[in-house]
Amino acid sequence: MEISRLYEIFCQHPVVTTDTRDCPEGSIFFALKGAHFDGNRFALQALEAGCAYAVVDDAETAAADKRCILCDNVLTTLQQLAAHHRRHLNTPILQITGTNGKTTTKELVAAVLSERYNVLYTIGNLNNHIGVPKTLLRLTNEHEFAVIETGANHIGEIAALSEIVQPDCALITNVGKAHLEGFGSFEGVIAAKTELYDFIRRRNNASPDENKQTAFIFLPADNPHLVPHAEGLPTFTYGSENSGTDIEGAAMVCDPFLTFRWRERGGEWRRVSTRLIGAYNLHNLLAAVAVGRHFGVAPNRIDAALARYAPNNSRSEFRRTTRNRLIIDAYNANLSSMQAALENFRLIADVQKTAILGEMRELGATSLAAHSEVVTLAAAAGCREVWLVGAQFAAADSPSTDVSPTLFRYFSDVEAVKSELRNHPLVDQLILIKGSNGTKLFELPELL
Repeated sequence: MEISRLYEIFCQHPVVTTDTRDCPEGSIFFALKGAHFDGNRFALQALEAGCAYAVVDDAETAAADKRCILCDNVLTTLQQLAAHHRRHLNTPILQITGTNGKTTTKELVAAVLSERYNVLYTIGNLNNHIGVPKTLLRLTNEHEFAVIETGANHIGEIAALSEIVQPDCALITNVGKAHLEGFGSFEGVIAAKTELYDFIRRRNNASPDENKQTAFIFLPADNPHLVPHAEGLPTFTYGSENSGTDIEGAAMVCDPFLTFRWRERGGEWRRVSTRLIGAYNLHNLLAAVAVGRHFGVAPNRIDAALARYAPNNSRSEFRRTTRNRLIIDAYNANLSSMQAALENFRLIADVQKTAILGEMRELGATSLAAHSEVVTLAAAAGCREVWLVGAQFAAADSPSTDVSPTLFRYFSDVEAVKSELRNHPLVDQLILIKGSNGTKLFELPELL
């Protein structure tokens, strides 16, 4: 079926699903395939559950029910439908990517823009080749702005997602040493993330559209890895104090919550107390300020939105339990984010500190060296104990500095940590929980 015809059906049934456990009445089911499943097998079940149509790429399934729409490839069709839908709407779209902080920045930007606009934004971290088109297909004429998060672990993914999103403006939070297994090197990370800048450049160099404004980027102008790739692009800049940017700011207090100040170029300083942990969140906050001011959100509304925002997604989250205080940053981890988290933890004046660190995934040949560096950093963080979880930490070199032999404790996996906590609970501690999502350290707070 042609995309234009499928789009007509979508306009009559503007809800899509890929999960038979979530089939709203009248929705369209897309029978995606995975390594261990084939959505075609569940298409008829989705129709019985309430879906109006099912998009499939198996001829036998399509023949079984006239409500099945046969295509060559379900995933490609989903992406093409999303791109077609986006082209039919003139909603301004900001596309965000980056190694660290992209989800937090997306949430902060959405909170700020929502002070003035009806905003659609990526839910959670649905930022891949499936989540991005599903997010775009939620876009309606009622939305005045969209903030779309895009992630990648291989070269070419951001470029492909940008073609679907067709952003009017772009923001790369930073680049760091993550997913090196897929990118090959740090230089590969930079090349992959700046595919977003390349799209903005191609869009502006294409045949001019009188109905479209020039695309531009929000640039962290004190980031030496990104600035060279932004050459020739229209920019709205943000950065640290005295960086000469459109928006500048500085961390003021971080014990444990971050209070920062910001100002527009030549303007008065404004102070905001946030509910975010860590000075490493400063640039995420400044990015949100920059987007807000560029799109006309009043400074006092920006301050209120940032002060009100509270993370609840295991990212820079502070939580008090009956026994301990927790800094939960357990959704993802790479060398860059580990360095930032441990440096922040080191600066917190608290004699009873424990760090529980999960191994970092997808680092390829650099993994052992990266884990050894984290061990060295953890040794200097002023902790009573450091719990290291996973085989990569067990294989890492011990720090060369003279540390207590009882400082480090090693655990094979999160289940071993849980067993220890059940038998010997931690009490009256400030506890940092940091690790890759696959280590499942986000399951620990209920035992702390």
